[in-house]
Amino acid sequence: MTKQSIAWVTDSTAFITPELEEHPDVHVLPLQITFGTDSYEDGVNIDTDTLYQKIRASKEIPKTSQPPAGRFAELYQKLGESYDAVISVHISGELSGTCSSARQGADMTETQVEVVDSLSMSYAITSLIEEGMERMKEDEAPSQIAEALRESAARSENYILLGSLEQFHKGGRMSGAQYLIGSLLQVKPIIRITTEGKFDLYQKVRSEKKAWNRMLELLQEALDRGPVDRVQILHGNIPAKAEMMKQRIASLSSDIDIFIGEISSTIGVHAGEGTLALMWKNEKQQSE
Repeated sequence: MTKQSIAWVTDSTAFITPELEEHPDVHVLPLQITFGTDSYEDGVNIDTDTLYQKIRASKEIPKTSQPPAGRFAELYQKLGESYDAVISVHISGELSGTCSSARQGADMTETQVEVVDSLSMSYAITSLIEEGMERMKEDEAPSQIAEALRESAARSENYILLGSLEQFHKGGRMSGAQYLIGSLLQVKPIIRITTEGKFDLYQKVRSEKKAWNRMLELLQEALDRGPVDRVQILHGNIPAKAEMMKQRIASLSSDIDIFIGEISSTIGVHAGEGTLALMWKNEKQQSE
């Protein structure tokens, strides 16, 4: 079988490593961030530092929106001139309309496009692209690679300690009652992304220390069930705390590869500055 050339498309909620940024086959479509009448493209003309400065200065919670279907179609059509197929990996369809736009764009072009819902965001998307590139070395067909990535996506485990209840609430991710209770009681909610790709208020704790301990307990439970090769720590402008978490995780096992990165501006809009998230992949799919 002749090896097929594959282009990779993702969105700006993914954590773009230097390797992916420089890779000629990887293309990133930015989500849009809007402050009033001013619009920005995530990672293009706004970064996280600027985002947090604007939020602190104006107290205005910006809005985010996915790339339009036409922009996906235009990119797919162009890539179809140089590649046999496109695999397009995006933020969970339950959290954003990006996957829907990608599918609509795919229907508007003759290029073979496989859209993969990551059922998550950030480095979970990155890891799927990296896995797919490894599968390319085995000469798997694009459709086979995409199907394997869909199965792999369901094995991610993600826990998020929010930096801002207010932003999460105003972004429509938390009910008014949950926000009010959390604010009054100064609760630190741990948010989970389910295997269906939805946000779930997993547990409410009364302090950051207890939240950290609980997240580490969940990681230990995963380690007890089976091997976890890599853990990602994603943060919203708190590198020192992320490093502290890395040390705590390293004390659980010396065999884990621990990666630290910053959440994208789009995710920062909803989760807030001070957010800390742990992500890893299990050998087997987890039950809810």
